[in-house]
Amino acid sequence: MRRIRTLSAVRHVAAGAVLALLAGVGTASAAGFTPSPTPSAPPASRPAAGPEDATAAGSRPVSGKNPSAGPQFKKSGSTWRVITPETILSNTVTDADGDKSTLTFEVWTTDANGKPKTQVKLTDANPYGVLVSGYVASGKPASVPVPYGKLKPGVTYTFHTNAFDGSLYETTWSPWANFRIEPYVKFPAPQASSTIDPVAQKIIEFTRTDPGPALPTLRKDGTTLKAPTQKRTCGKPDAQGHKLCVELNPPSKKARNALRASAPLGPGVDLVDWCYDKPSGKDYMSRTEACMKTIGSGTLIFTDTDPNKPALGTATFNIEQRIKTYPKKGDSGSNFAEFDQQIMLVPTHIDPVLKGVRMKWNVGSTCKSCVTSNIRWADDQNNPAGGDAYWPIEMDGRYGGRWGTIQTTWSGTGKEIIDLGWSITATVDAGGNPATANFGTSGDVRVRELAPRCDDILKGVAPGCVLPFFKPTYTVDTNLYPAAGAYYWLMQEKMPDHAGSVKWDSLLHYLGPDTTATRPDGKPWTSDDSRDKVCPSSWAAHRADASVGTMDCDEYAMASTHESGGFPGGVNQVSSGDQCAQLFTDKLGDGSANFGLLADTRTATNGPAWKERCGRAGIESTQNRKAFNKLNPAIWRLLDNDGFFVSNPGFEHCAYADTTCAWRKVG
Repeated sequence: MRRIRTLSAVRHVAAGAVLALLAGVGTASAAGFTPSPTPSAPPASRPAAGPEDATAAGSRPVSGKNPSAGPQFKKSGSTWRVITPETILSNTVTDADGDKSTLTFEVWTTDANGKPKTQVKLTDANPYGVLVSGYVASGKPASVPVPYGKLKPGVTYTFHTNAFDGSLYETTWSPWANFRIEPYVKFPAPQASSTIDPVAQKIIEFTRTDPGPALPTLRKDGTTLKAPTQKRTCGKPDAQGHKLCVELNPPSKKARNALRASAPLGPGVDLVDWCYDKPSGKDYMSRTEACMKTIGSGTLIFTDTDPNKPALGTATFNIEQRIKTYPKKGDSGSNFAEFDQQIMLVPTHIDPVLKGVRMKWNVGSTCKSCVTSNIRWADDQNNPAGGDAYWPIEMDGRYGGRWGTIQTTWSGTGKEIIDLGWSITATVDAGGNPATANFGTSGDVRVRELAPRCDDILKGVAPGCVLPFFKPTYTVDTNLYPAAGAYYWLMQEKMPDHAGSVKWDSLLHYLGPDTTATRPDGKPWTSDDSRDKVCPSSWAAHRADASVGTMDCDEYAMASTHESGGFPGGVNQVSSGDQCAQLFTDKLGDGSANFGLLADTRTATNGPAWKERCGRAGIESTQNRKAFNKLNPAIWRLLDNDGFFVSNPGFEHCAYADTTCAWRKVG
């Protein structure tokens, strides 16, 4: 046991009073900062924790050998990775006599080799610029919070500690511990201009769920999920015993790889102008158009009464279909919401014995409020081709295509999803009864990938139609709004449901005017209601460098979605925005012109656990307000619960968010 010192209690009280003053509790300030001349200066020469009693007997307290920095007190190699400039420095302290002790924390910048370079002033409360912890029991950790503004994001620092028990200082410093304040994402100021189009869409490939009994149902990778159940269908024999059959076959590998004929189409022939040059064997679509190229070829087989004899003649046609919807009336030239359909029939061979071939296109619909036109047939140059698709026998064997187009106008109210079905009925002049081939429908009722939806719900916008199976992607202009894009990307990577991420195939769902969610007063729930839950008026921005500008509260997922933390009954619902991951923007201090996204630890002192269901961040006001302002529901006719993605192209090159992701310019 150490011998009792007669003045120890007095000194302990006195040291406590001095410590309170040095920690900034009092109103007085110490004299000007005097940097330590050397990193190895004896602790007693800089007695920030109180004066030493060199005559005191007993053991000196000792700092731990493993100083740490946080939050979240995790290392990358030999360096502590800190997520906020309001760093917590910590170390254990031991006193052999069992006395309580304090720790003094001294921080230095580092040179290129990670060695101490220049002492950092952490406080004005003492002339040494160091922070002193409160007294802790022997063997326990002592910690100090570094006030905001003393340490800079993006900079590597090192620190060490020394212990003081109220009478004696430790004779040496603890080992050095390096730490770096690393942002989750870093980015520059907004660029002056950008070529990113936030609402531009890419054509996607899709797989039909109901291609009919004559064609295989395919998986996304092109392999067969379900084989055809009836490849060939036949009409009844005629009085002479002649029978006509039709057989469908998906495009062969040769057909898939074949280039289109060089002869150009006439203007306006193809209903979907980008479809003609797409490879066969796949189906393609956008929010407003579909291009079906998996129907392949149809073969007409004309036989006599003896099935063992060769066919009397055959004819083969390449077959494709199109759908085009118009997001608002007037786009089509009519005064109604409208969608059009088209079939392309191109003969590749017709035996003269058939004398002539006629094709009838059958289009079915479940629409309750539609008017459908007669089919308009045209040739490859868009010249009228009569009331049906007919090919007389040509002696040179050269046959042109026929394009049948049908218009459907919708005059209903509310919204209606319209199921469609298609087939062709063939006849030949040589005899036999008609034979019909079924192309299937607009899709299984659980999917309806080709079913148009028409509505008049969007206020201030004319009625229109779209293909809602296609999920659009809103592209944040990360050149103009890098802080907002960084935040959205980080939340998509870190949130448990990855809401809105293309990479994770996780949709956001729009909060539309036709929502059934209501407020307590019975009125429809709005995005303002969701926003007020996550970003109430009581929210205050975290301190930041003046170059950041004014920060707004920005929530993710957006208040205009069902995934918002404020949406009632949603998968991410919270009772308060305090339950969201808290972040803010700050300037980096690494000599660059960059900014970073860091943890706001005012509410959750250890920073985000990344189990949070939402995000709340301080984002520069202009970026917060403009990054998402081109999401115009009318462009895609977004109604309630419609799915969409959000892309953040300046950050999507980063494979994951476990290390700092650095912005890249796009375009």
